[in-house]
Amino acid sequence: MDIKNLITFVHVAELGNFSRAAERLDYSQPTISVQIRQLEQELGFRLFDRIGHAVRLTDKGRDALVYAQQVCRLCQQMAEDNTEENKRETLIRIATSDSLSASLLYECFPYIREQHPNIHIELTTAGTEDLFRMLDHNEADIVCTLDNHIYNTNYRIEGEKNVGVHVIVPASSPLAEKEVLTTEDLMAQDWILTEKGMSYRRLFDEWLAKHSLEVRPVLEAGQADLICSLVEKGLGCSFLPDYVTEEAVNRGTVKRLCAANFNPDLWKQILYHREKWVSSSMQTVLAIMTERWL
Repeated sequence: MDIKNLITFVHVAELGNFSRAAERLDYSQPTISVQIRQLEQELGFRLFDRIGHAVRLTDKGRDALVYAQQVCRLCQQMAEDNTEENKRETLIRIATSDSLSASLLYECFPYIREQHPNIHIELTTAGTEDLFRMLDHNEADIVCTLDNHIYNTNYRIEGEKNVGVHVIVPASSPLAEKEVLTTEDLMAQDWILTEKGMSYRRLFDEWLAKHSLEVRPVLEAGQADLICSLVEKGLGCSFLPDYVTEEAVNRGTVKRLCAANFNPDLWKQILYHREKWVSSSMQTVLAIMTERWL
């Protein structure tokens, strides 16, 4: 079995298009078609259903892809291990929400640069729907989310962690003496929140909507750590994940509170597309993110 045919198969599966795979591999499209046909003849079954210009893996093709990726990964690892000081540069594209970008960079990027200087990172921020559109169109290699738990057979979960999330108020606020906030308490406050529609802000707005309520923030911003700092200064209250507010809570400058009958289920997740070719460099980044960020 020709390894080139396996590599071509992996790229066609990832890109979902013969022409795009030809461009990626610097082959002609007829060459790509011949290689896939040769592989199908060797295996004895079709790898793709061809619909117009798009291709979709068959059930047997999806099973074969797992083995092809393993073979290609071993071949790449062997090539990289024999490259002088492993100097081959690679780009890993990570997409995440704006409110996660700072913590992701602080926790992971310095370690990647120090331990793996050949790996370059491209970080893009977007809303949850756009993040998965990017995965589906191979515009991102890895997606990091902070949202409801995502179950989807199109994506592989590399790591995940349940995250606490609370209303926070300044320690000087009269509300700081309460254990549970009523909807009346919430509606009487000045709110500083992340952008509308973004992960935990969306969960908060959906809960309010169930009570036919809506808050109009005095400030909306994407940087969760900045919002926490403004709450510390007594400029309003907010709704933020616990990992953002941990230091402020320990300093005693903010207080975490629960809202009555509001139990949001928030998860950090690291995902990639099930048909994505996971290079050794991408696997390295996934391992670092799982260990240091979750």
